Amino acid sequence: MKTIIEPFKIKSVEPIHFTTKKERKVILEKAHYNPFRIHADDVLIDLLTDSGTSAMSSDQWAGIMRGDESYAGSSSFFHFEQSVKEITGFPIVIPTHQGRAAEKILFSILGGKGKYFISNTLFDTTRANIEFSGAEGIDCLCEAGKYPSFPAPFKGNMDIDLLKKMIDQKGAGNIPMVIMTITNNSGGGQPVSMQNIKAASEVCKQHNIPFFIDACRFAENSYFIKLREEGYAGKSVPEIAVELFSYSDGCTMSAKKDAFANIGGFLAMRDMELAVRCRNLLIITEGFTTYGGLAGRDLEAIAIGLKEVMDEHYLQYRIRSIEYLTNKLITANVPVIQPAGGHAVYIDAKEFLPHIPVEQYPGQALVCALYVEGGIRSVEIGSLMFGKYAPNHQLIPSQMELVRLAIPRRVYTQSHIDYVAEVIIEVFRKRNEIKGLEITEETPLLRHFTAKLKPIS
Repeated sequence: MKTIIEPFKIKSVEPIHFTTKKERKVILEKAHYNPFRIHADDVLIDLLTDSGTSAMSSDQWAGIMRGDESYAGSSSFFHFEQSVKEITGFPIVIPTHQGRAAEKILFSILGGKGKYFISNTLFDTTRANIEFSGAEGIDCLCEAGKYPSFPAPFKGNMDIDLLKKMIDQKGAGNIPMVIMTITNNSGGGQPVSMQNIKAASEVCKQHNIPFFIDACRFAENSYFIKLREEGYAGKSVPEIAVELFSYSDGCTMSAKKDAFANIGGFLAMRDMELAVRCRNLLIITEGFTTYGGLAGRDLEAIAIGLKEVMDEHYLQYRIRSIEYLTNKLITANVPVIQPAGGHAVYIDAKEFLPHIPVEQYPGQALVCALYVEGGIRSVEIGSLMFGKYAPNHQLIPSQMELVRLAIPRRVYTQSHIDYVAEVIIEVFRKRNEIKGLEITEETPLLRHFTAKLKPIS
């Protein structure tokens, strides 16, 4: 059959509050042109993030009721620990309340001034935690990943030659870790090949540099490997995941993505000495080692979700639904990252709004236009999120100006996605009416979460 149906039935529903275009203009102005500041009740379709916004299954909700809330030695922790060990092969599992907490612990220990963390592409909280420690994050994205409309099977790959060059320039002793983000969120949700993971791992071993995986979307990446990489079509997603993790020394994960959980994350690794240091900091900042800032019920939900996410019927539906929206936009000549990624559709705002210069944040301008037109909340991944300032306060722009529409897992139906396509296409038709923005208030780190902006007069 050509139609790929949702591999689940809907058992509970949540009403959507409808607003008018006139109302949304006022709401956006009061939010200082930053959708993070908009009340969720005033959003029709919320594609701000796929983090913590998934619909949990009936088995997960049953697990919530079984959750053991013992402070130490909770049975829910051991269920969670066993699930992580089976998937990753790492002997040490440290729970945290979400992915950025795992990053905070790791980079607080390994970071510091004069240190460099190298990645295919670091996402916002990862980079912020690195910089907060005093260290610097360096992206080594492959060449194909720098061209949004250029289709290639693994545009999330790391540039291995550039990785080697950076190690030579910075010195292996100044690089505490190399991090592979799968899938590559900032690069358009694009997957990383097994060959590339293996190659990066080999380089790190040669220089005695720990190699970690940012595993937020490990199942989606594993499914892309099955679909696109030679030699993996006959392997199951769990088998691919086990091999993928076998090339690394550890991982961080936000379980709010590929575990369907509404909260939670973890650190996993092989190095006992590093684990002791991480657990000491965990106890100070998050909680005891068998709950790490999470309720037992949440540990149960993660343990179950980690298994559910590797179901290939679900993954086929998940990847196909992103592809469906991407193809509808391509047909309407809307500039998007190609091919479709694993968790979101990415619009190339620089091409969508060529009349708005990067210093007027075209991505954020498009985000605001989508909200006003159709009540869709999305997020800018461009110079508002990743831009820096030169000493003369001139903007150093991001390499790409993107708008991400992250699709929550098991939440929206095809009619919702059709509506999203209609709104984007209508905004594209009226794109010349959209004006740029300027920042009126910002913070030094992660400014996009709380920044205030206003239209260019």
